[in-house]
Amino acid sequence: MSTSKTIKSALISVFHKDGLEPIVKKLNELNVTIYSTGGTERFIKDLGINVIPVDEVTSYPSILGGRVKTLHPKVFGGILNRQDNQNDVAELAKFDIPQIDLVIVDLYPFEKTVASGATEQDIVEKIDIGGISLIRAAAKNFKDTCIVSSINQYEDFLTLISKNNGKTSISDRKKFAAKAFNISSHYDTAIFNYFNEDEVVFKASEQTSKVLRYGENPHQKGYFFGNLEAMFHKLHGKELSYNNLLDVDAAANLIQEFKGEAPTFAILKHNNACGFAQRETIKQAYIDALAGDPVSAFGGILIANTKIDAETATEIHSLFCEVVIAPSFSDEALTILKGKKNRIILVQKEVELPKTTVRTCLNGTLVQDKDYITDKLEDLKYVTNNKPTQNELDDLLFASKLCKNTKSNTIILVKNKQLLAGGTGQTSRVDALNQAIEKANSFGFDLNGSVMASDAFFPFPDCVEIADKAGIKSVIQPGGSIKDQLSIDYCNKNNLSMVMTGTRHFKH
Repeated sequence: MSTSKTIKSALISVFHKDGLEPIVKKLNELNVTIYSTGGTERFIKDLGINVIPVDEVTSYPSILGGRVKTLHPKVFGGILNRQDNQNDVAELAKFDIPQIDLVIVDLYPFEKTVASGATEQDIVEKIDIGGISLIRAAAKNFKDTCIVSSINQYEDFLTLISKNNGKTSISDRKKFAAKAFNISSHYDTAIFNYFNEDEVVFKASEQTSKVLRYGENPHQKGYFFGNLEAMFHKLHGKELSYNNLLDVDAAANLIQEFKGEAPTFAILKHNNACGFAQRETIKQAYIDALAGDPVSAFGGILIANTKIDAETATEIHSLFCEVVIAPSFSDEALTILKGKKNRIILVQKEVELPKTTVRTCLNGTLVQDKDYITDKLEDLKYVTNNKPTQNELDDLLFASKLCKNTKSNTIILVKNKQLLAGGTGQTSRVDALNQAIEKANSFGFDLNGSVMASDAFFPFPDCVEIADKAGIKSVIQPGGSIKDQLSIDYCNKNNLSMVMTGTRHFKH
């Protein structure tokens, strides 16, 4: 039996009617018998095209305020029958069930209704029953039935039937079936996640995707699932790569800590800040951020918490950087920054970031709440005789935010709201501190009067001793070690101040 099928009959019942008209007209031109219900039936009649109401087929009206319209054996029998099965064909004839070759059905906009802040009653009414059943039935029987399950498929379907004079191949129908099951599974996931309060179950579905040039390395494939356009307006440059996206993610999370504060600029490389400063102007913040590590800044990701002006853009333009992000850019700044054709320029929009992080692990998935705690003045426990000055307190909290957003083990050194250096991703806290001190010294920074932040407690007093000898005067750390007192005693003996937050900020 040929796998090519000519569409002779169609059931059409859709919520979204934009783009439907040319399909209906083409089906009519091909002498296809059309069945429909409700608003879609009226839409087709208004086009002057003959349409058979479904209730004439079922001899049963739409009931319960439209909740039950197509849920009937004469509808589903016409969709699910196997045309190469003699018993199925005989039963169609026996019960006067019309064959249905094509189903065009979409779903009520459940997710949009939830996002609109609608009442629970309105949300529940947007849980599609008939539509989802028709989609699954037609997709299951793809050998004989074609399913068009979304407005996004209208154009492709119209092109197909126009080109092939109303015929579809089994390959065509199977592709549309796959799209249908993608839509139905996504729909059910959204409904479950809306209702779920107690079940510890991981269900995620993302319809928007982007194929990346490659993954972390050129031999790896890479994809991004999500709507980047909702978060960024891309103004210029090449496509974001897998590694760019990881860095942009780190940058967006870091700058979020400084939202609404004085002009702040960050330069990131491999997900960590290599330069960071807060100043009275964004230009000076950039200059001082760059001074933190002008070597690592090459090829980095730049992000600001306020508008980038022409003066700042002129400074940036002399640096090779992959991405520049800000809430806005002046027209002159854009002209300057667009001088490098591949430089990616992004305007960051106001959007809520996810509240959880997800990553693969072994043969499963790890999910956790994001680290939503930002250390504040009222969280601090003053554990040493010597108390931090106001300037030191400002720097300690500044350093703590940076520390929270840096790979563990980490030590962050700050002075006058400028990142002097960070020890990142080290296997010991001592190594992280020594790395930071060596790096700060290599770029000519004076560590006298600086402060130190640690993402976790000190099990021994070695770190505060090394810090003291380097000129560091104040320390912020979570505390919680059974040997906390050893570090406190050293600080008291050597006139260092130290505060504890009670919150660890590991980042792996």
